Amino acid sequence: MAATSPAVSRELARLGAHVRSWRKIAGLTAEMVADRAGVSRDTLRAIETGRSASTENLLAVLRILGLLAPVIEATDPINSEFGVQNLARASVERVRVPGRRSRTEEDS
Repeated sequence: MAATSPAVSRELARLGAHVRSWRKIAGLTAEMVADRAGVSRDTLRAIETGRSASTENLLAVLRILGLLAPVIEATDPINSEFGVQNLARASVERVRVPGRRSRTEEDS
């Protein structure tokens, strides 16, 4: 696994702090959230402290806190001006570097 960059580490810590705050706002203990999400308390602690956790476990915790739908919605390209302006790019099969020849052109 690649080393986590400092910028990503900071954002993981921020996300974890937000998850912990939402859990507390909801009046749920760590044990309750972990049990309902089907994860261990150690896994929940890892998420809340910004340590690495699987995407599946993070999403399970977000679901219990009622945050899964808003997070998924926030990643929808249609919800940003840039995404709407460039939505046609989403339908391409592959993204290619401009000016670079394809493998079939290189083989010719």
